[in-house]
Amino acid sequence: MTSRIELAPEILDDFKRILEHFDEHGVENPEQRIDQIIEAINALEWNPLIGRPVQNDKRELVIGRRAKGYVSLYRYVEIIDTVFVLAIRSQREAGHADGEH
Repeated sequence: MTSRIELAPEILDDFKRILEHFDEHGVENPEQRIDQIIEAINALEWNPLIGRPVQNDKRELVIGRRAKGYVSLYRYVEIIDTVFVLAIRSQREAGHADGEH
């Protein structure tokens, strides 16, 4: 059985911010980059505990790496078998950048 995924309303703002960043910096293939983020989030259907644990029963799913890296913050509620995706940030925004591109 697969877990259900629910996106917080703020996720739309996160995607808008990411797309604006792509536009400002002339990122090639922005659709492909967004698809990679969505594919990674969809993997939570089959593996809801794959992300690393963080505070308050939340988890972080690391997507990609370096300049192409993102972190999705989520909470898995086992009793209702649902993943609540709370935020998506670049790794640099999330404080995980190592300064390399």
